[in-house]
Amino acid sequence: MMPVPNQEKWNAIATDFWARWQFPNCIGALDGKHVVIQAPKLSGSLYWNYKKTYSIVLLALIDPCYNFIVVDVGSYGKNSDGGIFLNSNFGKALQNGKLNVPGKKKIPQTNTELPMVIVADEAFPLKTYMMRPYPGKDLTNEKRIYNYRLSRARRVSENCFGILQQKFRIFTRRLQGNPENITTLVLASCVLYNFIRKNEGCSVIQYNQNQEHVENSEMLSNLHQLPHQRGRSADDAFAVREQFKPYFNSIEVAVAYATATEKITVKVAVTATYQ
Repeated sequence: MMPVPNQEKWNAIATDFWARWQFPNCIGALDGKHVVIQAPKLSGSLYWNYKKTYSIVLLALIDPCYNFIVVDVGSYGKNSDGGIFLNSNFGKALQNGKLNVPGKKKIPQTNTELPMVIVADEAFPLKTYMMRPYPGKDLTNEKRIYNYRLSRARRVSENCFGILQQKFRIFTRRLQGNPENITTLVLASCVLYNFIRKNEGCSVIQYNQNQEHVENSEMLSNLHQLPHQRGRSADDAFAVREQFKPYFNSIEVAVAYATATEKITVKVAVTATYQ
């Protein structure tokens, strides 16, 4: 229910993100959820989070149909989402190019090639493979539109956590028990969630999972032995975001956009075929 994606699967996810949420070259939305727990004995402030509760963190990469692609569960509640990601097996594998993510591709209706990216909020670092919003309040209209388009794609992660909570009502209350047992419970819930969603017909383009079984098994074993290396330079990451900004401001791929103080209406013309 949660195999390591191959290039075909990443491409299918990117195609669906463009079709549903009009964000090109997107392979997932990343976010963290605090699972509230009873304070473990002698744990001090390890599990105490900024929401003033004790918790473990469910960090998840979500596809455009609200399914889990990759999850990391069990980190201390005091840790930030960005820190958890950078120190997770998934984060290290992504930085080291070990997840079969395809290379640069042209974005629709242009000849511009950009890398496959993950969309996330301000808690995560800006990387060539991860787009986050422009910070601050006094932003230009171009930056606001970029932030809106990113938020439009990123919110699938928040919606996914909401659906998970509705399907498994145990997450509406404080969980009691050993944190390791709770971690296993959360992992099992994520797998069951994907199973239910798949049987409800809520999934991206299917591919032959049996054909990828050996490759995925080897990949999963390798994730536990990855060295931590530095990512690409910050300048490259800023450059990628600066290329997405004018693209979202072009009339050819515009969508309706509004804020509380102003409303900018543009013609919806998202008719491009993903390349």
